[in-house]
Amino acid sequence: MITVASYNIRKGLGTDRRRNPHRVLEVLHEIHADVVALQEADRRFGARQSALPFDLIAQGEYKAVPFGIRPGGIGWHGNAILVRHGVEVTGCAPLVLPTLEPRGAVMAELRIAGHALRVVGMHLDLSGLWRRRQVRAIIEQLGRRTPMPTVLMGDLNEWSLHGGCIREFAGLHMAPTGRSYHSRRPVGCLDRIIMTPDLHLVACGVHASDRARLASDHLPIWARLNWIAGERPSAPGEQRRDRGNIVARVRGLVGQFGRIGTVGAAREGPYEG
Repeated sequence: MITVASYNIRKGLGTDRRRNPHRVLEVLHEIHADVVALQEADRRFGARQSALPFDLIAQGEYKAVPFGIRPGGIGWHGNAILVRHGVEVTGCAPLVLPTLEPRGAVMAELRIAGHALRVVGMHLDLSGLWRRRQVRAIIEQLGRRTPMPTVLMGDLNEWSLHGGCIREFAGLHMAPTGRSYHSRRPVGCLDRIIMTPDLHLVACGVHASDRARLASDHLPIWARLNWIAGERPSAPGEQRRDRGNIVARVRGLVGQFGRIGTVGAAREGPYEG
């Protein structure tokens, strides 16, 4: 069993207007997750240095997945992934997204206690149209990789519980973690954890300690997961392709019988907030 978490740290700036990376790491140590996806982990301007100093991270329970995109930074457009020191990183890459404003996602392939796990961290656009496009782009890129149990998590900026870009995750499981924004009075489920069907959700929630309410304007969310024994690894987008194939076959049958009808098709095809 493993614990994953997602946390928008707002570049270390707390609700008391103090920038305190030590406090952010203390919150992560409270959660005690094996893998953490961070958003707004790098500064927005200048050299875009990490909001969490490397030596400070190394002193604790975690190491940063080495994307190596920018000297002094730990991620891509503010997205970073931390893993426990005993977790093996077998691969990692940034995921390029269609954007109206600078946005991105990151992907890490891990080995934890003999099990393979792919993790995607993301921070989506403020625009609903661009959020949907970005989710499709992420799923399309993952669909080109070897199937593997996968967790996608981050700040989706989606206020709807079931609509908007959430619909683009059809066939995947959404952990009902709860409201995480604003940390002082949570009203929105902006932060989400999504997983492929070959992972079993044991428990999930929002970490709402007194320290977490001060450390950022978002509360961290977490989920405890197990691998399902004997389940064939699935890739995000696999069920979408299956639906598309079914629709194509139905259309072909309609054409053979000379009838013209309408068949619903599966839909295809500086970060802030």
